[in-house]
Amino acid sequence: MAEAPTRERLTPPTGSLLTERASGPLPTARARRRYRIVVTTLLVLAVGFGIGLLAWDNPMPVGSDGFWRIAQLRATMVMVMLVVAFCQAVATVSFQTATNNRIVTPSIMGFEALYVAVQTAAVYVLGVAGAGLLKGLPQFVLMVVLMVGLSCALYGWLLSGRYGNIQIMLLIGIIIGGGLASVASFMRRLLSPSEFDVLTARMFGSMASAEASYLPVAIPLCLAAGGALWWQAKRLNVVALGRETSTNLGLNHRREIMRVLFLISILMAVSTALVGPMTFLGFLVATLAYQFADTFDHHHLFPVAVLIGFVVLAGSYFVLKNVFYAEGVVSIIIEMIGGSVFLFVILRKGRL
Repeated sequence: MAEAPTRERLTPPTGSLLTERASGPLPTARARRRYRIVVTTLLVLAVGFGIGLLAWDNPMPVGSDGFWRIAQLRATMVMVMLVVAFCQAVATVSFQTATNNRIVTPSIMGFEALYVAVQTAAVYVLGVAGAGLLKGLPQFVLMVVLMVGLSCALYGWLLSGRYGNIQIMLLIGIIIGGGLASVASFMRRLLSPSEFDVLTARMFGSMASAEASYLPVAIPLCLAAGGALWWQAKRLNVVALGRETSTNLGLNHRREIMRVLFLISILMAVSTALVGPMTFLGFLVATLAYQFADTFDHHHLFPVAVLIGFVVLAGSYFVLKNVFYAEGVVSIIIEMIGGSVFLFVILRKGRL
């Protein structure tokens, strides 16, 4: 008669892989240690670049009233960078989860094309002097309302129908964005050289174009939308499994997608109306966050993505301003690097 297995034989040996592995976003002790190192490194870099932007090359003596006055003026730009990094990072990660595709960004829905079309139409209809009047908090609120309204109409129309799906919504978004870009391009051809110069300055994303008066509206909006996405992080983990799987697990997939896209539209509208188009920043940040965090859990992905976004923006501005004295080309260089990463990922699609 065979001997029954004893308790000692069923217990895995201490220190083996079986004892340290577990189901979860960071299943091993090595993964948890790596995540803590990544977050700590990004925090140190973010704080270092933030302090550098406030204090580096300050002509006044350290601790004097003039020093703090200049630092306070620079704090507005640092706060704008933090808001843009938060909006782009959280919106892009959530959008890629909702569409179940890691090579698309919310820009594909025509947010930036609408911004360019409105700015071009303002210069075309009102002229340089009239377009100068369309600035300040009313213009910022108007842009946010227009972009959120367009996206809600698009999502509600395309996703609430019987045959509505994400693929058709993305296709319609690309067509609308292309149409708005064509209209804006036609109006630009009819502008005078001076009007074209003024308009060109508004087309590139710039932290200097944001005003401090925008922040009391922008910060509550991005905190409310980002906080709601953070609260739904566990639902996003289920949505990332795909429509059929999430439906089988008891989730109303269509209603969840519409809710997530509404919150994403608020974040993208705030970022675009604040500093202008930043097409590839979100894609660059999300791609790096997936690589560094190495987890599916959005509770862990969101902080890493936001920190990477701030480090990329603040680090680029600090280096280019104080080393190469080329502050105005930061957004262009970020877009160039983000576009190169996008092409690299497209060529390697399926391995990310």
